[in-house]
Amino acid sequence: MDSRETQRKQNNLKGNYPGKITVQPRKTSEVLSVAPARINTNLCEEGEDHLLEAILTKDNLKRALERVERNAGAPGIDGMKTCELRKYLQEEWPHIKASLLDGTYLPKSVRRKEIFKPDGGIRLLGIPTVLDRMIQQAIAQILTPIFEEGFSDHSHGFRPKRKAHDAVRNAKGYIEEGYTWVVDIDLEKYFDRVNHDILMSRIARKVKDKRILKLIRRYLEAGVMINGVVIETEEGTPQGGPLSPLLSNIMLDDLDKELEKRGHRFERYADDCNIYVQTQRAGERVYQSIKAFLETKLKLKINEAKSAVDRPWNRKFLGFSFYRTKDKVGIRLAPKTIKRIKTRVRAITKRNRGKSVQAVIEELNQYLQSSLLGYYALADMKGFLTDLEGWIRRKLRVIIWKQWKRTKTRFKELRKLGLSIEATKTIVSSRKGYWRLSETPQLHKVLGIAYFKSLGLINLVERYSLSRQG
Repeated sequence: MDSRETQRKQNNLKGNYPGKITVQPRKTSEVLSVAPARINTNLCEEGEDHLLEAILTKDNLKRALERVERNAGAPGIDGMKTCELRKYLQEEWPHIKASLLDGTYLPKSVRRKEIFKPDGGIRLLGIPTVLDRMIQQAIAQILTPIFEEGFSDHSHGFRPKRKAHDAVRNAKGYIEEGYTWVVDIDLEKYFDRVNHDILMSRIARKVKDKRILKLIRRYLEAGVMINGVVIETEEGTPQGGPLSPLLSNIMLDDLDKELEKRGHRFERYADDCNIYVQTQRAGERVYQSIKAFLETKLKLKINEAKSAVDRPWNRKFLGFSFYRTKDKVGIRLAPKTIKRIKTRVRAITKRNRGKSVQAVIEELNQYLQSSLLGYYALADMKGFLTDLEGWIRRKLRVIIWKQWKRTKTRFKELRKLGLSIEATKTIVSSRKGYWRLSETPQLHKVLGIAYFKSLGLINLVERYSLSRQG
């Protein structure tokens, strides 16, 4: 290394650490996404570029640190919280940066966390340390624009200015064109099965800085800590780190290009891929052909139990499904999505949680607005919402009736709400159980729509109709 290169590295170590700014970390439900940095993507075509230096610029690291703080999240294996990262960087960043530049930095293993799926399966998450999350985020911010311009228009997962709704709307368009059979492909444990050598060869197509390639390889091979024991990872990219979504799209870009080359109509979101064809026979042929491509070219395996060739209205795609009438093709909620929504509502309105009805309504509103009236508002679901509202009000009546407990209290509260003496006596002396009583005309009358509206319960049908008009 010549003297000028040595001086350049020394200068890079000087100055403030990346987080010498005043920003209070806050919790948010924001999904982790990457804000691409503005860099000269031609750098990647050079044999020896300075891409690592672009990653380690103060501005890029500052944005990465802020993003990690905003997303909060659980600590990694070292127990460090996001709110502790800035102080740590003040003391340790010069040494960390030096090790990144000279190639000696070793990422820590990720912490394994199991997330139970609604269908009974388990999703394995790998939680990196907050420091590694920041470094991964910084890498992703620089690499994203380099790869983004080459990704397929049919790929929607974890990409800037793209969302699942785009994929669902496009799929609806294919069905309207007469492509009424779908090859529904689900990759088996995709994030745990990615071949490291194949993935690194795809990254190396555009990234020539060997220091970055070496660092990414170390992240892939950092291992997973389970019950205090570090298990080496010879394949897979742990789902949970900021770099993982980009690596997923890089790996599956070959699949997108193959489908485009064959002229297929398809939409992909992460490891969920739907290919639309005109006949069942064509679907079976495409399924076998793509299965062979994935297994031989990318060393990936299709989940046979979750994949199929079927009608689109019999399948689930990103939480939605479709329906077809004589006049149109529409988007509806998938049966599994409806089951998941009801399971969540049932958990919130459980009668023995010990929460006041007001607290239960606040929790319900938060869930219904963010999920049902947010993401799922794309579906035609006015009828479902009408039924759901009635079911929710009935469950709230059960909570109220249980919390009133004593006959004297029930009599007093019902009279206060305007129920006649005769009707009140009939109800409070009834030996029916909570659920049967909750649908009686008397309780329907006084604990109806107007009553729960006064407590702040949102009107789902009304809000849904307004959102559809907008």
